[in-house]
Amino acid sequence: MAVFKSWNLALLSSLFIPALCQSNYPDCTTGPLSELPICDTSLSPLERAKSLVSALTLEEKINNTGHEAAGSSRLGLPAYNWWNEALHGVAEKHGVSFEESGDFSYATSFPAPIVLGAAFNDALIRRVAEIISTEARAFSNSDHAGIDYWTPNVNPFKDPRWGRGQETPGEDPLHCSRYVKEFVGGLQGDDPEKPKVVATCKHLAAYDLEEWGGVSRFEFDAKVSAVDLLEYYLPPFKTCAVDASVGAFMCSYNALNGVPACADRYLLQTVLREHWGWEGPGHWVTGDCGAVERIQTYHHYVESGPEAAAAALNAGVDLDCGTWLPSYLGEAERQGLISNETLDAALTRLYTSLVQLGYFDPAEGQPLRSLGWDDVATSEAEELAKTVAIQGTVLLKNIDWTLPLKANGTLALIGPFINFTTELQSNYAGPAKHIPTMIEAAERLGYNVLTAPGTEVNSTSTDGFDDALAIAAEADALIFFGGIDNTVEEESLDRTRIDWPGNQEELILELAELGRPLTVVQFGGGQVDDSALLASAGVGAIVWAGYPSQAGGAGVFDVLTGKAAPAGRLPITQYPKSYVDEVPMTDMNLQPGTDNPGRTYRWYEDAVLPFGFGLHYTTFNVSWAKKAFGPYDAATLARGKNPSSNIVDTFSLAVTNTGDVASDYVALVFASAPELGAQPAPIKTLVGYSRASLIKPGETRKVDVEVTVAPLTRATEDGRVVLYPGEYTLLVDVNDEYPTAKFEIKGDVQVLEKFPLSGNDSD
Repeated sequence: MAVFKSWNLALLSSLFIPALCQSNYPDCTTGPLSELPICDTSLSPLERAKSLVSALTLEEKINNTGHEAAGSSRLGLPAYNWWNEALHGVAEKHGVSFEESGDFSYATSFPAPIVLGAAFNDALIRRVAEIISTEARAFSNSDHAGIDYWTPNVNPFKDPRWGRGQETPGEDPLHCSRYVKEFVGGLQGDDPEKPKVVATCKHLAAYDLEEWGGVSRFEFDAKVSAVDLLEYYLPPFKTCAVDASVGAFMCSYNALNGVPACADRYLLQTVLREHWGWEGPGHWVTGDCGAVERIQTYHHYVESGPEAAAAALNAGVDLDCGTWLPSYLGEAERQGLISNETLDAALTRLYTSLVQLGYFDPAEGQPLRSLGWDDVATSEAEELAKTVAIQGTVLLKNIDWTLPLKANGTLALIGPFINFTTELQSNYAGPAKHIPTMIEAAERLGYNVLTAPGTEVNSTSTDGFDDALAIAAEADALIFFGGIDNTVEEESLDRTRIDWPGNQEELILELAELGRPLTVVQFGGGQVDDSALLASAGVGAIVWAGYPSQAGGAGVFDVLTGKAAPAGRLPITQYPKSYVDEVPMTDMNLQPGTDNPGRTYRWYEDAVLPFGFGLHYTTFNVSWAKKAFGPYDAATLARGKNPSSNIVDTFSLAVTNTGDVASDYVALVFASAPELGAQPAPIKTLVGYSRASLIKPGETRKVDVEVTVAPLTRATEDGRVVLYPGEYTLLVDVNDEYPTAKFEIKGDVQVLEKFPLSGNDSD
């Protein structure tokens, strides 16, 4: 093992000056790098990467273990910033830069993932990701970004207080899994050997707390049972590894059952690489930003910087979003805490991925290298962003046909969001070309518009109430635009309350007393308790719009006016405001228990509005093709290398539009089997969904819903994933309005998976 002298940290820190944009692609034509096998396209990506790593000195290797990789001036290897973001569009973060004006001063800013999740449209997810990756490559080609992106966030949105729930598609693990399969597929493309960009599934694992009760994400130890890991927290990540072949993972800040995630060899090696088979030569793991450092400074899992760096590298972390690996690996090597072989393996994985991306290849013959500004924020992308905003809008209440609005007339626009722009984007966003406000959108449609915010998002002052009530008295219809924004929920900021912030609800209820048609448009990623508004006869309609981003007021008003019909579904449960007093955020259990009434629709029954809720401007009748399906043989369903992905059946529904408005319909299919498996059993489980487009009045549409084995399985505390024979009831939608169907699985109990346990799993 080679000896390496300790780093001068002051000198080292000078190597990590944030760059405004990416360095140029490597010169494999005339530069010194051209003499090395890394530029030889006849070799495999792995061979090329190994040759580069072997040519680096130990000092150079260590300089390239942080997100701001220094490269090697000696070899002509340019610096590279691995930290690029594209959660719902190319985002302004460390590796990505935007110009102040002109070309590359903006990108398409799609609605937040929680809105895309509410659309329940897999094809839409994939198309959004395809456009994001096209724009990402265009930014890369102009030296404004890299070619790997730290997205998507697929931690299920379990707790309504979580500030980053807006970054996810919702609370259900099947829904999250299908989202990530399409999103990663759209970003990376169809060829895993030559991805369009590298996507990164984050944050592995059990991360859904920023700060609560004096406990921060940096030191939180998530105590999670094997059952909850297998049934809830891990399925989206397994999909990333097994079905989507994602290029990278990010380990999370928190500890999992006593071990910091970025120091957990069991999680990153035993589970991720070995059990899930995620062992591609270009597959790599990055720590969340500062997570490696916090192995020592917050978790106190080790006593020193070199020990923290060694713990991460030896666990399977290949890259540090931060400076701890480049700062301390030299000393760790000197102390014998790491081997050169482990360091070489990490760098080889990183550079193999860049080789696969064409980073070291000539631009000629690479169509992706020809992408430029003309491929950013195209008319197609703008229209798609608006489509997402519309399809993800959820109608929560509509009495006496308050909506759609009548044409023309005078509208009173009230509430803190009436003139918002960037506040509609959610976090991890980049500049958008234009975000129309609610006022602008209403005026464009020809309405006579009166405006008064009345209050601010978090205000308790009633000074603006009189102005709001005054214009309301003069209007034909009232629209209150409010809810929550990133002053209430975001990264590092969990909510302590889930009712309407400030005095927004008070103002709404005063407006409701005026006898004018009143619509409330609710923004935000998390839900607020709408109990009082749902009960008020003076509140005619409630619409949840999430974070519509650049579609802004235009997308919202398309729905309000009936130009588009709402058909989105809530991707999360709306809990009563008392819920926050009933369960600590630090309680990771899904099932009901002491001081825990249960979490998500699978285990909680007292929702204000349930997961999957959503009304329409029309009415539907839904029936099953037959009352009983199957039987299915358990042993047949359990065959194959990945039996959880086996298809049980495609269940057919007949959906008839019995109203007067053409509308999409999202068929949500749940299964219930209360007598099967360990007790208690979940209330019901989402097993499939399908979105039917524009069913005309009077039309009956056959809607097929494919169901795989995965959502029918249950987990045991000894790590078995089990398919139980017996009778299952199929339910469609979230109420009891439509008939049920049944199917039977015959045969013996089948163990589909034996999951390796760490020995640290929570009881």
